[in-house]
Amino acid sequence: MRVRLQAIVLTLVAALVFGLGIPLALSVAASVQLDLFLDRLTDTSRFASLAQRPLVENRPDLIVDELHRYTEVYEVPVAIVDQDGEAVARGPGEVGIELKDPVIASHLQEALAGRRSEPGPLLMPWNTEPLVLAEPILIDGEVRGAVITVSSTAKARTELLWWWLLIAAGAVLAFGLALLVAVPVVRWILRPVRRLDDATGELVASVVSGREVKRVGETGGPPELRQLERSFDRMAASVDEALSAQRAFVADASHQLRNPLTALKIRLGNLDGHVDDDLAAADLEAAVVDARRLNQILDELLSLARAEASGGELVPVGLDEVVGARVADWTVVGAARDITLEATGLGGGLRVLTPARGLEVVLDALLDNALKFTEPGTEVRVDVRTADGKVDIAVRDHGPGLRDDELDRAADRFWRSTAHQNVPGSGLGLAIVTEILARSDGSLRLGSPDGGGLQVTVTLPLVLE
Repeated sequence: MRVRLQAIVLTLVAALVFGLGIPLALSVAASVQLDLFLDRLTDTSRFASLAQRPLVENRPDLIVDELHRYTEVYEVPVAIVDQDGEAVARGPGEVGIELKDPVIASHLQEALAGRRSEPGPLLMPWNTEPLVLAEPILIDGEVRGAVITVSSTAKARTELLWWWLLIAAGAVLAFGLALLVAVPVVRWILRPVRRLDDATGELVASVVSGREVKRVGETGGPPELRQLERSFDRMAASVDEALSAQRAFVADASHQLRNPLTALKIRLGNLDGHVDDDLAAADLEAAVVDARRLNQILDELLSLARAEASGGELVPVGLDEVVGARVADWTVVGAARDITLEATGLGGGLRVLTPARGLEVVLDALLDNALKFTEPGTEVRVDVRTADGKVDIAVRDHGPGLRDDELDRAADRFWRSTAHQNVPGSGLGLAIVTEILARSDGSLRLGSPDGGGLQVTVTLPLVLE
């Protein structure tokens, strides 16, 4: 935006500079031409008056000396012709006036017809044509001849060129000054815009990572943009308060419900063996199952609230130690279900940045899902691979997997596949994983590998030594 705004400002300045400079240059050219024309016209008219007597008395020698002195001083050839266009007197520069030249002949015909000279086309520095003036010699109102002068325009063109160079230098100087003024002004105008753009990105990152939303403050600029900064700060404060209230509610509700739920489980346990009616015993068993499921949901909600409120504090953890420890712990669970756990790709001494205990929570959620849905007699494989400064941790099971249209929704909160409704769980495991990965600058991918089952791949940035 800064480049575009500067381009617009400089384009307008350039249009103004050249819009004024070009007419000024043409005006100077017209002025220089007019000065030359009037000067030579005055001399030509003077010779037309002086030539009256020599023509009447047929004594051209009376004016020849005057013509010679004028040509020697001003280097302007002069010639006097009679009514028939024949030269009767010339200065020493007769070679410079060729009466048969079409241009000179045309001016002579105009003068012998009684018409006076005109300035002609606008003088330009590259126009080397001489200035030809012809004035009629009038005696008693009758044209008796004409005076013609041929003047070089070199001096006038040189003067005009210097004027144009001066105008061009002034235009360049004005454009440079405008550039020096426009750049800081544009930066001053756009400084709040850039700060608001950065603050918007920080706001999104803060919402995702759970950090406190930073304020913009007033960074200068036009009053309208300063007001926009203040409005943004008020909005950011409202967003921060709303997010904090939401996280506090989830955490408080999850924590406060644990005590009555625990008491309810104890009371339901105390009723075990004291209910003789079969129907009531079935209801009691269902109530115990629901209480356990509710307890699991509260635990996962509390984990989700902790993940959201983790504040984005990242710590380096050893990949081999964490993955090895979690696989070892879950191997006991897998053995009870006749499922083998195997980890490959360890031993590189790699470290990743995650929130405190974040990687353990991620692996627990993935391994819990894998063991929950895979079939007995199969295996769950944890594969660690590195590439381009990142590490992929892939957990592969041999369960029923998910359809292609379900892969994108699997990480939504409380979402469960219709084929897995009878499997214990709350649908928050992958949501918690996604929240932790968002704070770790990581990502989550789900895929259906060859041979069936589901493969969940977690990507995390490595800590580069």
